[in-house]
Amino acid sequence: MSGEIIIKTPPEISRIRKASRIAAQVLFYLEQFIKPGITTLELDKITEDFILSKGGKPAFKGYAVTNGKSVIRYDYTICASVNEVVIHGVPSKDTVLKDGDIVSIDVGVVFDNYYGDSARTYFVGEVSAIKRKLSDVTREALYLAIDICREGTRVVDISKVIYEYVRKNGFDVIRGYSGHGIGKFLHEAPPIPNYPMGGSVRLRKNMTIAIEPMVVAGSFRTKILDDGWSVCTVDGKPSAHWEHTILITDSEPEVLSVF
Repeated sequence: MSGEIIIKTPPEISRIRKASRIAAQVLFYLEQFIKPGITTLELDKITEDFILSKGGKPAFKGYAVTNGKSVIRYDYTICASVNEVVIHGVPSKDTVLKDGDIVSIDVGVVFDNYYGDSARTYFVGEVSAIKRKLSDVTREALYLAIDICREGTRVVDISKVIYEYVRKNGFDVIRGYSGHGIGKFLHEAPPIPNYPMGGSVRLRKNMTIAIEPMVVAGSFRTKILDDGWSVCTVDGKPSAHWEHTILITDSEPEVLSVF
């Protein structure tokens, strides 16, 4: 993650807006394909083709992190997280969506060297009431957080809004993963946790940030699967993930990942 908060210029904001708009378009486009029988690897290919057709590039493909002494690379366009997988689910020909699943798709786009990021949770066929509520609460927590984003708002207040709403509705947020600044890089300062923790960083005009509640129906504790990426609930209970890229202005926040 870039260590300093980067205030964007108007030309940079224009590019971030375009990248974010493509991310929003692809998440809408995918709705027609989220059906029982499709694999998450097929969804990955559909997404990559769509992004390229719009003049963008996949932001996640080739992303690398250090794991101990080794570097692991992500070779896919989307993160496709099914049921108890919260985030970073690796697309696979062996992961076939079935009736009753929920799947969270997270997608990043690069346009003219600038980044946008968005995620949403989809229902596959008929899902249980608890899964439906889980997704609805996660989405509502996101929008409640966006509503308070003003120049001068503290990041910790965004975290409190998400956490308190989620907990009030009987769910929890995972620890150790957060929203973030975005734009010139995929991950920039400041981190934006989904639960209250230290820090008094305040939002400034022309910051661009990604807010992303990651909500679980049971324990907040997670584990990473053998693929080295997929973050999964330890109790096997379902999860949901919604995300938008936001521009901080001198008045109302602007959601960039819409079209």
